[in-house]
Amino acid sequence: MRIRSPSSRTRFSIRFSLFDLLLAATTPFLALYIRDAYILSPEGAALAGVYWLVSFVCALVAFALFNVYGGIARYYSVSDVINLAKAVLISELMTCVLLFTVTRLEGIPRSTPAVHALVLGVGLVTVRWLAHLADKKQNVAKHTGDAGQQHVIIIGVNDLSVLYMKFLEAAGGGRPRVIALLDAEPRWIGRSVNGVRIFGPPSQLESLIREFAVHGVRTDRVVLGVAADVLSEEAVDEIQRVCVRHALDFVSVSQLFGASLSPPNADPVPPEFAVEAYAAASGAVALPRYFHLKRAIDFATALVLIVALLPLWLVIAGLAFVDVGDPILFWQQRIGLNGRNFLLYKIRTLRPAFDRSGQVEPHEQRVSWIGRLLRRTRVDELPQLLNVVVGDMALIGPRPLLPQDQPPVPSVRLMVRPGITGWAQVNGGALLSPEEKKKYDEEYVSKASLRFDLRIVALTALCVIRGDRLVPTPFAERDAGRVRPSDRQEGAYHGVTTRFATSVAKPSPEEARVSAARSV
Repeated sequence: MRIRSPSSRTRFSIRFSLFDLLLAATTPFLALYIRDAYILSPEGAALAGVYWLVSFVCALVAFALFNVYGGIARYYSVSDVINLAKAVLISELMTCVLLFTVTRLEGIPRSTPAVHALVLGVGLVTVRWLAHLADKKQNVAKHTGDAGQQHVIIIGVNDLSVLYMKFLEAAGGGRPRVIALLDAEPRWIGRSVNGVRIFGPPSQLESLIREFAVHGVRTDRVVLGVAADVLSEEAVDEIQRVCVRHALDFVSVSQLFGASLSPPNADPVPPEFAVEAYAAASGAVALPRYFHLKRAIDFATALVLIVALLPLWLVIAGLAFVDVGDPILFWQQRIGLNGRNFLLYKIRTLRPAFDRSGQVEPHEQRVSWIGRLLRRTRVDELPQLLNVVVGDMALIGPRPLLPQDQPPVPSVRLMVRPGITGWAQVNGGALLSPEEKKKYDEEYVSKASLRFDLRIVALTALCVIRGDRLVPTPFAERDAGRVRPSDRQEGAYHGVTTRFATSVAKPSPEEARVSAARSV
C-alpha cells in the first residue's frame, strides 16, 4: 500500500515551467497542421484562435491541478508520468466540452483532440527525459577522471541488489562500478540488468575474476545480493575462499544497507494471532451471532447511503475545497479488525499546518467556521462509508484509534470491525477517558444486536443536534452506586470527568496524574 502525503504539508500552488508553457502554446496549432484542418486557412483564422485560446487555458488549468511543475527531472518516477497523462487527458476533455458547447467543434476534425493529446504528452515526457539526461551527464562529468575506481561483482539478482546498483551509480559517481552479475537461475544467464550482464551461476565466480583480469580489469569487491540462506552453506564457503585467495572484500547488501526482514526483537506472531492471544489471556467475550449478518447489513446500507447522499457529498467537497484547498480528503492510518492497519478517510477541516516555507501555522489560522460546521455536524465522516464498503469498517462499532491511543490490552475491541459511530461516541465521545471508552466498547461487543445498533443510530442523530454530553448513568453508578448526579455535574462543569468511582477513598498516583492532566 502506497502511503499518500500528509495533507498537513500540502499547499495548492500554481507554478509553470517555461517549456511546458511553450508546449501548451504550440501543440494546438501543430495538431491542426497534422490534421490539415480547414480553420488554419485565412477564412478560419477566428475559429483557430478560439481553439488555441481554449486549449491553452485548459492545459494551464490541468497543469496546475496535477502539479505538473512539481516533478524533479533527475528523480522523475512513474507516478510523475501518470500525473502528466492525467493532466493531458483532463486538458483535452475540458477543451472538447467547452468547444462543443460553444462552436460544436465547427471546422475541427474529430481526431484533432486525440492528436493534440498525443503530441502534448510526448512533448512533456521528452522535455523531462532530455532534462534527466542532461542532469545525469553533468553528474557523471563531475567524477570523470577520478582515481581509485573500484570494480564490483554482485551474486544474486533481486530488488535489493538492483537497488544497490543504482545506489552505487548515484552516490559513487561511477567510481564503484558493477562489472558483472552471477545468479543461479538458468533462464536469466546471458541477460542484462541496468546494462550489466548476468554471466552464470555463483560457482563461476573465480573463473570470471580471472577472465576480467586477462582483459586488465581487476575485481575489488564481491557483494552477496541475496540472503545467505538462499545459497547452500558449501556455496557461501566457496565464495569466501575465492575472495580470500584473491584478496577481495566480501560483504552482503543487507549489511551495507543495514537492512533486515524483521526489526530487532520483533514479535514473530502476526497481529491477528496476537489479538487472539490477548483475548484468550483476558477472558474476552464470545461474539454474538449478530456479527455473522452485520457485514452484509453494513455493506448494503453503506451503498444506499453513498448514492442517496451524493448531492451532499458534492456540496461538502466544494465547501472544503474553498476553505482548505487541495486535497479535499484527510487520512490517518488506524488499527482495525484483528490489529490490521487501514487508512481512515475524512473531509479536511483544517488548513495545512505548515506554510510554503515549512514554518508552523498558528492553530487559530488553521480553523475556520466552515471547518467547525463540518465537524459539528459530523458530515466530515462521510468518506468512511467507502471504508465500510471495502470492509475496513462497519457502520456501528468501536471507534478506530491511532496506534498510540490503543488501550494496553485492546483484545475485545479489535475482535470486530471498527465503526463510524459507536456506543462510546453516544455516551460522551471526546469527553470520555480511554478507560471509559474501553468499557463502553467491550459492552457493545458483548451485547451487539440489530436493536442495539438502531438505538445507537438514533442517539448519534441526537448527538449531532445537541453535541457530546455525558450520560446520566455511568458504569460506576450501575456497578457500585457511588457517584451522585450533583458530583458528576460539578466535575463536568470544571472539566474533570468523574465517570468511574473507585472503591477506595484516595485515588492512586496514576489516577491522580491522569485527572490532573485532563483538567488542564
